[in-house]
Amino acid sequence: MIDPLALEEIASRLGRVLPPSLRGLKTELEDNFRAVLRANLDRLELVSRERFDTQAELLVRTQTRLATLEKRLKTLEQQTAGQAG
Repeated sequence: MIDPLALEEIASRLGRVLPPSLRGLKTELEDNFRAVLRANLDRLELVSRERFDTQAELLVRTQTRLATLEKRLKTLEQQTAGQAG
């Protein structure tokens, strides 16, 4: 999910750094740059920063909850072992 404007900017930058002998092909090369960038970025299956941050928050909450449950389980196991012995 890359911003189309960012893709245009990258293609334009690549076009600007072309050697003088290739400047006549600038438009065609920029179109090819866009196509190659889009195809490769799509394969990466990128996610938006917002979605990444949401998933990171969810992971932190899940890890916290897991730690709490592990402590409770340990306490219950100790209580059960104490009652059995």
